[in-house]
Amino acid sequence: MRIELDRPRCEGHGLCEEAAPDLMHLDDEGELVIDVSEVTGQDVTRAQAAVRVCPVAALRLLAAADAAE
Repeated sequence: MRIELDRPRCEGHGLCEEAAPDLMHLDDEGELVIDVSEVTGQDVTRAQAAVRVCPVAALRLLAAADAAE
């Protein structure tokens, strides 16, 4: 699965970072950085949590086939 960020939509709330700090972080300017975009195993669960808590729906989790499009 792949984490996809809609950068213009992201407001830098940081809830996703709290849910999955090993997958993403906010940089010094409050911009989200996806550290691990391709996720498997337990990382999928953390990525799903990050997507779920985003208040502006800036994150999506795509199956590999969807990400290729």
